[in-house]
Amino acid sequence: MRVRARTGRRRIALAALLAVSALLAAWAFWFEPASCRVRVHELAPPGWPQELSGLRVALLADFHVGGPGNGLDKLGRAVAQTNAAAPDLILLGGDYVIHGVFGGSFVEPREIAAVLAGLSAPLGVFAVLGNHDWWLGARKVQACLEEAGIPVLENRCVEIARNGASFWLAGISDLWESPISLEQALRVIPAGGPILVLTHNPDVFPEMPARVSLTLAGHTHGGQVRIPGLGRLIVPSRYGQRYAALHVVEDGRHLFVTPGLGTSVLPLRFLVPPEISLLELRGEAPQ
Repeated sequence: MRVRARTGRRRIALAALLAVSALLAAWAFWFEPASCRVRVHELAPPGWPQELSGLRVALLADFHVGGPGNGLDKLGRAVAQTNAAAPDLILLGGDYVIHGVFGGSFVEPREIAAVLAGLSAPLGVFAVLGNHDWWLGARKVQACLEEAGIPVLENRCVEIARNGASFWLAGISDLWESPISLEQALRVIPAGGPILVLTHNPDVFPEMPARVSLTLAGHTHGGQVRIPGLGRLIVPSRYGQRYAALHVVEDGRHLFVTPGLGTSVLPLRFLVPPEISLLELRGEAPQ
């Protein structure tokens, strides 16, 4: 009888273990990667003027359209969610296309750009390119985005006005695949002008001058998998987990890395859900 009882308990424990494993696998390979949320982050970057306080910036990156459960229909939903959040400015951090994701299928950048053309914000929609876009053909991806009305900032900047005040948005080329030039991107900006820098890879952050109010990036996917107690297992960065995700402050300089929308290499996410990062920028209080 005792042997039978022990065998029964083992079978129940094994069945429970298998059920939990199946649930976790379904979550990691299907439910979480297919999800998308808008998450609000309040930031107070140094040098950000009070006149621009409350500026809402939507940051989207790492689309990788064509991955499992990550087709044009999901991109369309992300566009609708972004517009519904009513940002003042929308920034796209690169990696629109897909390479080497198990179970994925390639989607032409022209089709992706046609959906992204539905994004709308009073201060505009701007983009940079990521390493996957360069691997496919940077000029092709850039042409598709710009034909859809989305300017691509490659080592250059634009001045943006809001409510009688203005700031500068600079776009930096991808660190892995294109020569970056901070000097070229920032050279026309007058001293004291508030600056947002948009780039794909956060590993440029240590080189960012102090006069940049906030650097915005993607690329890491937040590691895609985060294990409690162990952290983010694989982060494509020379700095490991240092710039893996969200708000980072070093030596008074500010960086924000969005976890992104898609997946690469393996089509899974665990405790790193896809997100549209909505940044609410607060100005410095008057002295």
